[in-house]
Amino acid sequence: MIEKITSHTFGGLFKNKSIQNFIFLITIQASNIVITLISMPLLIQSIGVDGFGLVNLSLSVIILANIMVGFGYNLSGPREVALHQNDKEMLSHIVSNIVFSKVLMALLATLGIVVAIFGLNMFREYQWILLFSVLLLFSEATLPIWFFQGLEKMKLISIANVFSKLLYLLGIVLFIHTPDQSKWVNFIMGAAGLGINMLLLLYIHYELEIKFYKPKFIQLFASLKENGLLFLSNIATHISVNGGLIVLSFFASAATLGMFSLAERISMVLRVFPSMVILSIYPNATKLLKDDLRKFVVFLRKAYFGSLVVSLFVSLLTFALAPYIIQLLSKTNLAESVTYLRMLAFVPLFACLNVANVVIFLARDQKELMFRSSWILLLYMLPVCFGLSYFYGGIGLSYGLLSTELMVLIICTILNFQKNGDVLKAFWMNINSV
Repeated sequence: MIEKITSHTFGGLFKNKSIQNFIFLITIQASNIVITLISMPLLIQSIGVDGFGLVNLSLSVIILANIMVGFGYNLSGPREVALHQNDKEMLSHIVSNIVFSKVLMALLATLGIVVAIFGLNMFREYQWILLFSVLLLFSEATLPIWFFQGLEKMKLISIANVFSKLLYLLGIVLFIHTPDQSKWVNFIMGAAGLGINMLLLLYIHYELEIKFYKPKFIQLFASLKENGLLFLSNIATHISVNGGLIVLSFFASAATLGMFSLAERISMVLRVFPSMVILSIYPNATKLLKDDLRKFVVFLRKAYFGSLVVSLFVSLLTFALAPYIIQLLSKTNLAESVTYLRMLAFVPLFACLNVANVVIFLARDQKELMFRSSWILLLYMLPVCFGLSYFYGGIGLSYGLLSTELMVLIICTILNFQKNGDVLKAFWMNINSV
């Protein structure tokens, strides 16, 4: 046992492509958070609290629309690229189909927003801010992060992401000075992202020798149809994970909403961890499962139990430091918010329990199982969280969100035993021998 542990040096760990994937994905998330924290006071000072709120409302609409633009390709794309890493002709068709499909969905989403604004007169307070924000849809459509995930070469995309965020920050400093300029905030973010993404696509074309074909409409339709279940699954998952605050708004006061929102934001940042683990390991897991079940099981066990240890440590640390974290962020002592955070601190740990199930689904391209599990979960989450919020407020919702993470584990495990019994049994058998 000691030999096994000492054989995995730090240098060897950092040479592992899946660990590199994870580190660079975390770098992307960390840079996004840091730039957001830096830009917030600058924007509030320039466009005011009201303008800042409207900019964020527009961004919330765009984030929902981006689920349509992504259309599940951020999950299916890495798998396809990983399976055809050495076939440039096949990669050319994969890249062309995905990029053109996402651009098409961005155009449709933009059309929907334009109709909502000018045809239905929706979003009245921030129509022009939202209209200028649609460039973010095309930034999402052209972002080739799924391609580099599949190749397990995330260094370039992480550097590009940091650079685009710095361009956005520079744009705010140079061009945003008065409230009437608030409509340009998200536009600058979209322009910076789109510009960097176009450079990445040029790199893919010229340096990696990937050709861009003009897909036929029937090919685009077939690609979108194939990813339809992942798209619907993403919608259900988004509501299940992010819908708690909306549920609580029906029953709680503004003060309770504010204190719960603070704790939930911290919890959502921590919950990124299991998602990053899945996205970083599943391209390699896909190749291993196709070629050698034993190697797949060994690899998945190491990643799974390693993520559980890390998430347990993070959850316990957050639980212990909750009063100090709330004090640091709110500049005041909010006992109720501390209570919420101590409960929600275990959300990432519970989410990590399901990492192995999700990786198996993705590695075997089982979109139907992803769809079924996510919608069964949503049908559980909504009535349970509504009921607990009604009777017990924020505490009840916290219990509801924790039980939701455990319920998805139960649902996915049952589905896995039904459809992937061979893999799941191999994963849990002889566990001490690894």
